[in-house]
Order: sequence, then structure tokens, then C-alpha cells
Amino acid sequence: MSESLAKKIVLTGGGSAGHVTPNIALIPALKKAGFDIYYIGSYSGIEKKLIEDYNIPYFGIATGKLRRYFDPKNFSDPFRVLKGFTEALTLLKKIKPDIVFSKGGFVSVPVVRAAGVLHIPYIVHESDMTPGLANKLSMTGARKICCNFPETMSLLPADKAVLTGTPIRDELGMGSREAGKKLCGFTDDKPVLMVIGGSLGAQSVNETVRFALPRLLPNFNVVHICGKEKMDNLKLSVPGYKQFEYVKNELKDIFAMADIVVSRAGANSICELLALRKPNILIPLSTKSSRGDQMLNARSFEKQGFSLVIDNDELDEDILVETIEDLYENREQFIENMHRSSLHSATDTIVDIIVEEMNK
Repeated sequence: MSESLAKKIVLTGGGSAGHVTPNIALIPALKKAGFDIYYIGSYSGIEKKLIEDYNIPYFGIATGKLRRYFDPKNFSDPFRVLKGFTEALTLLKKIKPDIVFSKGGFVSVPVVRAAGVLHIPYIVHESDMTPGLANKLSMTGARKICCNFPETMSLLPADKAVLTGTPIRDELGMGSREAGKKLCGFTDDKPVLMVIGGSLGAQSVNETVRFALPRLLPNFNVVHICGKEKMDNLKLSVPGYKQFEYVKNELKDIFAMADIVVSRAGANSICELLALRKPNILIPLSTKSSRGDQMLNARSFEKQGFSLVIDNDELDEDILVETIEDLYENREQFIENMHRSSLHSATDTIVDIIVEEMNK
């Protein structure tokens, strides 16, 4: 395909890994569909680091957070947003994309607003059940708004909302159970419990799991991805218990090995569990430390029969062990429910939407 005929797409989104990894999952399918791909993020946010492995032109713009509460930065950040808008305008005029796809985060707002001014069609993806502020500011001119949860559809314009699910990296489903067991040093045939608390870890979950180990290890091997600087050095040599601060390339093997999973309830994490059909217990962040989106996400998955849920404020050793035993005993029912979900082809669905809207 000659450069003049190539389709061009700009991906945007950042501020956290959750606003980037779905874009990364789309990259192979977009390339296969014949797109030249460009990325606009912040100057030095996590998105820049995550995208650099994919040989995609990356452009940074100024960004500021739009807050609903008082903060001294509320006086300076609007000027950063305005600068980011001007920079996005310049970049989009230079790139001349056929379409823009936004995964959200505040860096995406100047990009989609600039696309609107230049009459470039754009699509927005909302991961959580209730739209965040950045996406609310981006939705007005969007051609389509993709979402993960049936409940979200009623909160979006009916002519724009599409229930797609979240794109999941293909490689997550290509792991080896034997490679995972070798990585963790598990040599018996006990089922494997995987515990994952997000990139920063989850201290309350970490502590409760460790308190419960004497009751868990007779029946399970436990692999615990506990977060940066959250390792317990006193338990490094406990048989059947393997800790990691963070896992990248080996994550697919750990997923392949896991029979059941305990996790926080970030939207991308739980969509990965759904795509991989992993019976799970969700322990969402409470409203004390979040806007409450994880609690809503978790309850939706519970209602659909994909997950069991433990409220973080009620978490203790007894509840955790009893719920793990309940989940494992009934795991086949959860797997069957997840197999019935229609949200397993999010990548193909979203690429089809992109192509369709671009060609209108």
C-alpha cells in the first residue's frame, strides 16, 4: 500500500496503564487492517513508556487534570490544557489522520477536541460502568462511544453507544501452564490460586492473603503478584507460595496456570479475566480511595455470574478463605457463564466500528 493511500489513525489515552493497554491490544489488528498508526499522549506519562516497544510514532502534548475539587493546580492546569489543544491541532494538521480513537484520560481531551475542530471523526472508549470526567468532556462530538457494561448503555446517547467490551492483548491467551509452574517452582498437582492487586499492589489484600496462607496452602499453590516494594521477605521460601512485585512477559503463563483468581476490580483487569474465562473473586477499591467505579464494575460482573465479590471494608481471613473455597467448588458454573458472554471479540468489533465510521 502506498503512503498516499494508507489509512491513518491516531490513538490517544494516558495517565494510567488502563488508558493505554486497550490501545496496545488494538495495534496488531489495526496494522492488519492496513492502518498507519500514530500515538498522541503526554510528554512523559506512562503511555510514552508503554508505547515505545511498538515502533509507533509517538507525540507528546501538554496536559492538565480537570478536577471537581479545590487544588492550587486548578489555576494553572487550564493553561496547560489550552496549550495541549494547540499542540494537538498542529499535530493533527500534520498527520492528517482519517480517524482518532480515544481510550480516555485527561491527555485525550485536547486531542479529541482538536479532532472535532478539524472535522476528523473520533471514537471514544469508556472502560468503567459510569463515564469519567475526561470522557464526559470528549463524548459530545464522538461518532461512537464503546463501553464494557450493559448498565453503561443507559448513561450514553442511544445513537452512539455500542457494547463492545475491552480489547485484550492476544498474547495473554497464549501462555503455558507448565511454563507457569516451572516459573513458580510448583511441582505438585494442587490447583493454583492467583492473587493480583494491580501495578501498585493492594496492601489490604496482600496482608489478608498472607495471614490466610496456613489455611490455603494445604489445598492450593498460591502465586501472588503483590506490587512494587510489597514483597514479604519472610515468606520467600514458603513452599507453594511464590511472590512477584510485577510480571510482564510471563503474565500469560501465570494466567494459563491459574485455576482461580483474586483481583482488584479495575475495568481492564476484569475484562482480561472474562476473556480468559478465569473464575474470580473481586475485591474492589472502596469509595474512600476511589470514585467508586471498581465497586460498580465488580457488582456488574457479580450480577452477570462472572465473579464473586468481597467488599474491601469487610475483608478478613475467614471471609477470604471461605469465598475462595466456594469459588473453586463452583468454578465450572462461572466458566460456563463467561463462555456465554458476547464480549469476547472486542478487538474485532472495535476495528470494524473504526473502519465503518471512517468510511462514512
